[in-house]
Amino acid sequence: MKRLFLSATLLLWTVPSLAGPAVEGARLWSAPDHTRVVLDLSESPEHNLFSLDNPPRIVVDIDDARLRAPLPKVDKNDQRLRRVRFGTQGKTDLRMVLDLKRGVRPRSFVLKPTENYGYRLVVDLEDPASKGKPLATLRSVAKTEAGPRNVVIAIDAGHGGEDPGARGPRGVLEKDVALKIARQLYALVEKEPGMKPVLIRTGDYYIGLRQRIEKAREAQADFFVSIHANAFSDSAVGGAAVYTLSPKGATTTAAHWLAERENAADLVGGVTLEDKGDDLARTLLDLSMTATVESSGDAGRYLLKSLGRLGKLHKRSVQRANFVVLKSPDIPSVLVETAFITNPWEERRLNDTKHQQRLADAMLRGVRDYFRRNAPPDTLFAHKNHVIAWGDTLSEIAQKYNISLDKLRNANGITGDRLRVGQVLRIPAEI
Repeated sequence: MKRLFLSATLLLWTVPSLAGPAVEGARLWSAPDHTRVVLDLSESPEHNLFSLDNPPRIVVDIDDARLRAPLPKVDKNDQRLRRVRFGTQGKTDLRMVLDLKRGVRPRSFVLKPTENYGYRLVVDLEDPASKGKPLATLRSVAKTEAGPRNVVIAIDAGHGGEDPGARGPRGVLEKDVALKIARQLYALVEKEPGMKPVLIRTGDYYIGLRQRIEKAREAQADFFVSIHANAFSDSAVGGAAVYTLSPKGATTTAAHWLAERENAADLVGGVTLEDKGDDLARTLLDLSMTATVESSGDAGRYLLKSLGRLGKLHKRSVQRANFVVLKSPDIPSVLVETAFITNPWEERRLNDTKHQQRLADAMLRGVRDYFRRNAPPDTLFAHKNHVIAWGDTLSEIAQKYNISLDKLRNANGITGDRLRVGQVLRIPAEI
């Protein structure tokens, strides 16, 4: 009996527990082209996903799991998801049923623990139309609009949804301040003569890094600015910084597009790469990337100068890094680190509406200064110059160039009518 009791005790120690992962949290994120369902789990799950029709629904079975979290609330305005249900499958498995409003393309994956989260099971409900969009349809470099056009500014708020970015000591999240500043900048660009804004992320949801580039190219953007907040272990570190793509990043990006050249029509000045040999295609891509990186550096310097008027700079020159969102081969792109969210004083400023407005103002000034000197020839920012002679008046100059007096004043920052001999006025193009 003693030997039997000892064997049973050893068996209890060596047989693993039958308790599997526990669902400790559930969240929903609704984006324009997909809905994301996220389950927080105590350990890595094994799961199976499948679709059912009549009515449409997605079923996810999680092996040996149990539910500890309350059911997530579904936004009634969600375009895809009607409700979320949980139940038991067999004796030990947990079943999640996603009742749908219409058909979707589902996919699922498990994320490993990070600084902010443990294991997560992610289920994306994507619109079928978003699948497999060929690269050639993303952007046409040659513009077909009649007459001068607006320059298109793509404004990207970093992070979002499940990816909060950095967190300040008072709990302010990078994703939140980035979106608020991006919205402020959008509103300013919308009012700016000759400019048209495009907001890459319009709400609290995640967009893949390469998807952000694709969205900018779909909008035929002339410039891409990604807004972030920096972080560091030393809370005393602060200041703004501007980044452009590094030479190494440019090289690897050109190699990527070279591999995709069968689908990458019109990526470099309207020239398809499909029928070009490797050497010629590589040369064309290298030229395009080199020109884009140089333009990005020029734009970055204007932005950095403008931000420097607002406050402290972390770096006094434009920095280079291999950020994915800067890897468009044909759109000048910069990433702005507005401040250090880990610095308590800068965290408070980042969370202040008035300071967010000042940051947006500074970025607009930088973008405006860049395009006044580097305007695409078919845009309203392309202009002529007029040197003021004795007897010239603003109204006569406006009449001579067939533009409005207000537009002439706005293009030159003039509030009154006073001119001086030898002064150079920018004459903006008129539609």
